[in-house]
Amino acid sequence: MSLFKKPSLSGLVRESPFVSIQEHMRTVFSCICLIPPLFDALYRKDLAQVHDFAAQIDQLETEADRIKTNFRLNTPKSLFLPVDREDLLDLIAVQDHLADTVEEIGQILCYRDMEVPEALKEVLDELLEGTMEISSEAKAIIEQLDELLEVGFNGLEVDKVSAMISGLRRDEHNIDAILHRLRRTMFTQEKELDPISVMFWYKLIDRLGSISDQAENIADRLLLFLSK
Repeated sequence: MSLFKKPSLSGLVRESPFVSIQEHMRTVFSCICLIPPLFDALYRKDLAQVHDFAAQIDQLETEADRIKTNFRLNTPKSLFLPVDREDLLDLIAVQDHLADTVEEIGQILCYRDMEVPEALKEVLDELLEGTMEISSEAKAIIEQLDELLEVGFNGLEVDKVSAMISGLRRDEHNIDAILHRLRRTMFTQEKELDPISVMFWYKLIDRLGSISDQAENIADRLLLFLSK
């Protein structure tokens, strides 16, 4: 009988770097969850709350950075996993970019006292709702990493995650349509606003739209894992 025990799958899971990736994504998602209350405070012109939510976002982004840095420093070069180390580093970088984008949105709203044009509110609310949905979908996909590992990235679990990725991509396409309507609405309001406010609003719209793009990038990284 061999004196050396082969490590069990459960042992590999306990040591899996997926744990840190999931922890990081939960922190990033906590950042994103502060976007709706941040804009609600903006709607109400409660600048103190705008700054408070922006500060909370900043704290969470700092925590996400800490997790990312620890992951980079402590993940071994050789992994007993069906995923390359470089692919995992790429995935956590994409997730971290989400937190950076949310932080930038909070900073923009702190740099300048922004007023929300009434004509923007309805479609802006659609974008915020869609942003939360697609971010939640991206988080749910990351939460499936443990299950994928348990089945060796094969079987019905792969089909389930592939379907989740397809659904996220459809939602990203829908958000693109919302963004188009929002930009068109913003165009109709340009004459009612000063040029600097127009510039900042387009920047905010672009940053909000970037969240859905990055969520799709996360899905694409998972699709890469499944195809190997």
